[in-house]
Amino acid sequence: MSQKLPNDPVMLLSVLNTKLRDHYKSLDELCLDMEIEKKVITDKLSAIDYIYNEQRNQFE
Repeated sequence: MSQKLPNDPVMLLSVLNTKLRDHYKSLDELCLDMEIEKKVITDKLSAIDYIYNEQRNQFE
């Protein structure tokens, strides 16, 4: 996981949803900018039953 993001899945969820809401138009844009693989994020959050909703641009 990127040093810019928390390792704890619940904290990661909060940080990512805030970043998506305030700074990025998509998860792909966030991943590109933060230089992290989308699969790493989606796998970590799916482990706590959250998936990315493209239409809402957030994990839910």
